[in-house]
Amino acid sequence: MQVGRYHRQEIFYAIGKEGQQKLQQSRVCVIGIGALGASVANMLAQAGVGYLRLIDRDIVELTNLQRQALFTEADVEQQLPKAEAARMHISQMNSEIEIEAKIVDVNPYNIEKLITDVDVVVDGLDNLETRYLLNEACDKHKIRYVYGGVVGSGGMCMNVLPGEGPCLECLLGPLPEEGSYDTCDTVGVISPITNIVASYEAAETMKLLLDSESVCRQAISLDAWDSYTEFFDVDKDPECPVCGKHQYTRLEHRQKNYTASLCGHDAYQVTPEDDGAFDYDAVVERLRQSGEVKQNKFFTIFKNEEADFKLFPDGRAIINKVADGDTAREIFAKYIDQ
Repeated sequence: MQVGRYHRQEIFYAIGKEGQQKLQQSRVCVIGIGALGASVANMLAQAGVGYLRLIDRDIVELTNLQRQALFTEADVEQQLPKAEAARMHISQMNSEIEIEAKIVDVNPYNIEKLITDVDVVVDGLDNLETRYLLNEACDKHKIRYVYGGVVGSGGMCMNVLPGEGPCLECLLGPLPEEGSYDTCDTVGVISPITNIVASYEAAETMKLLLDSESVCRQAISLDAWDSYTEFFDVDKDPECPVCGKHQYTRLEHRQKNYTASLCGHDAYQVTPEDDGAFDYDAVVERLRQSGEVKQNKFFTIFKNEEADFKLFPDGRAIINKVADGDTAREIFAKYIDQ
């Protein structure tokens, strides 16, 4: 007799057939489809989680392949967005589940729309500022959030359970100034730690979806090179501006354009206000009068002597070969936001 796809999982004592059915009816959003997010998404798809929303703003690049095991050299050559490449590869592994790819930048305008219809949000992000924004949105809407982060050979993860325990800001404190902490761009990262942290995140997500009593209530700090794993308690701070006072300053701070440096690149991303007024086709036609334009179904590449950028249908642009955000905004204003 042929056994089903999830047979080995169904005979595991903590899941069973009932638990498997619950997983298949669950909805998870993974934000950031890099080394952590792609691995988590793959494991959740293998486990049969019924709906996955994969969110990422970036395109697969050669330097990703050292640690982002879901992607291929063909993805690099085709310049596929990470969310779409992940959707494509995962759907080939499990065609029974629903996978939605969202090629967008997460910001105060869209984050609530992206997460309020799922059961759990999983963190695959590579920057603290967006994590703190996600922490506020999840607290506001009482959505369970699985935090994970890696740098060098070390990593950390924690379940953020609104109304029950501490939030991300209780764990990490106020957002530090940019440049005052290590990043993968400054100290590197190795793939063993990304796989270990992603495995913890996937397991905790499954436990949350199943309302398991085994859900971890501590933070986990570990290092793959120095060979240690530590579990420690994090106190819920009654004075925490997020989970203590429910003040959502990042979520409520909206501006005309958001500019962010892209880790590992001499490039800046400019994201306009999401007011529904952006006319992608009209802008592309205007760009044809000013330089070389190449298009695929995901974005448009524009180049001339002054500017080099990728423009996305949501109005977001990655401005290449610029040294600062002011220059990026000037190019954006001249060629896109007219």
